[in-house]
Amino acid sequence: MKKLKPILERLYSDYDFQGRIANDPIEFPHRFSDSRDIEIGAFISSCFAYGKVELFKSVLEKLFNIMGSSPYQFLADFDTKKLRKKIGNLKYRFNETEDIICLLYVLSVVIKKYGSIESVFKKHFNPTEPTIFSGLKGMVDSFLKIDTAPIYGENTKPSGFLQFLPSPQNGSACKRMNLFMRWMIRDRDIDFGIWKGIPKDRLVIPLDTHIARISRCLGFTKRSGQDWKMAVEITEALKRFDAVDPVKYDFALCHQGISKACGLGKCGDCPFDAQFKLH
Repeated sequence: MKKLKPILERLYSDYDFQGRIANDPIEFPHRFSDSRDIEIGAFISSCFAYGKVELFKSVLEKLFNIMGSSPYQFLADFDTKKLRKKIGNLKYRFNETEDIICLLYVLSVVIKKYGSIESVFKKHFNPTEPTIFSGLKGMVDSFLKIDTAPIYGENTKPSGFLQFLPSPQNGSACKRMNLFMRWMIRDRDIDFGIWKGIPKDRLVIPLDTHIARISRCLGFTKRSGQDWKMAVEITEALKRFDAVDPVKYDFALCHQGISKACGLGKCGDCPFDAQFKLH
């Protein structure tokens, strides 16, 4: 494992963070300067960050065009009727138009009641725990307690709406939620670090198929299911290389998977393979 650290550090230090912005949902919150707009923009962007980038980016473009220069103010002045007229028949994969409207409605209730998403998270965050589990679970629970009758006609939570709000309590890896948390808490590279007082070592890596595949190869996990336990196990393994900021390696590992340098018949091109005879 000692030989692995310099490779990870090199991949991290050589990574083109600014270049990533244009091909990443973090592009949208980077358009704003006010921390309130960044937070709201980041949360909405992370909710849609699944599937093909070009597809969810087109949905986000329309949503942010509707919300204008200040997503926070748009939600503070939320008007369901006006939004319905502007949003049209906007859908994305599992999320119907009403689900998207309901997501914005719930966020409007949150900021009117608590002032920010950060306030909800910190209300439940347990600083004695090794991860953000309690804060994330409590935040999602608070969102799901909001009455959705003004949108659906009854207090119901359809699958397309619930898909926006996974919880670690149910075993979900919470990839998109952990992505949002990384943006808010990490204060380096392209992340914003606007949530203060939460140690970076409590973050959990945003787990996707690329991270899972290369992490199995490197012996960071032996688990088969991509769930919360796998995400935590991989994060704990990465703490051996950086105990303060383990999630920083997310960039290097994910890139190796996306570029197919790891797996899928190109093992010879993997920067880890020659050193560790992984395959």
